[in-house]
Amino acid sequence: MLRDGHIHTLYCPHGSNDSLKQYIERAIELGFSELTFTEHAPLPETFIDPAPARDSSMRKTDLEQYLKALESVKKQYASSLKINAGLEVDFISGFEEETTQFLAEYGSFLDDSILSVHFLPLNGQFVCIDFSEEEFGRITQEAGSIEFVYELYYDTVLQSIQADLGAFKPSRIGHITLVRKFQHMFHCTKSFDLHIERILQAVKRAGYSLDYNGAGFVKPLCRETYPPVHIARAAHSLGIPLIYGSDAHAAAGIGQGLEQIDRTLIEGSV
Repeated sequence: MLRDGHIHTLYCPHGSNDSLKQYIERAIELGFSELTFTEHAPLPETFIDPAPARDSSMRKTDLEQYLKALESVKKQYASSLKINAGLEVDFISGFEEETTQFLAEYGSFLDDSILSVHFLPLNGQFVCIDFSEEEFGRITQEAGSIEFVYELYYDTVLQSIQADLGAFKPSRIGHITLVRKFQHMFHCTKSFDLHIERILQAVKRAGYSLDYNGAGFVKPLCRETYPPVHIARAAHSLGIPLIYGSDAHAAAGIGQGLEQIDRTLIEGSV
């Protein structure tokens, strides 16, 4: 059995217009037996999207339509594969109450979900770390060093794991090494092994799983999965479930990076 637990849709402003059926047909073609659509959840109403294109999440006005569309394809493809309705929820430091309220309202409609960090608080404002290499370069200049950005990212991931977001808090943590997306342009000289160890121990204590994300490998300035295989193996050795995710933003992205992950680590998790 093969599962893709991290897929975006046409409701994503920075994705494609491919239909849900195109994603599903591609997944069937590749032999997947289970999918979770995890569109970027609407951001808190009082939070201003810091991405230069202001395109980080779906609109809240589209949320009910998104969920209805997923219910429709669930029924249509029930004999072919299992489809889960989900969201990728942003953990935003200082917006825990708003996120908890959102999850309390919509969490019961979800089969599965991911909690991810894309936004970091920096000098009194938020920044989006994965928008582009140009924006990442600007962020590192503002922060004073690449190492400071890495440390802030890993600290925020740890904060997300420990945060109380209510009964519907996602139990899978997204792409825990996303900060490395532009590593071949912006070289970090400091080891963050201790930060990773703290994150893995916190995931284990919470009983959560990890997104084993193939998208990083196809990013030309990253060329590794999120997390890379040695961290995935460390997580596995702790008994942390690893769920493969393509992080596809178009139907053609289904299965991306799958050949670079250690498939033995996801056995029993799919």
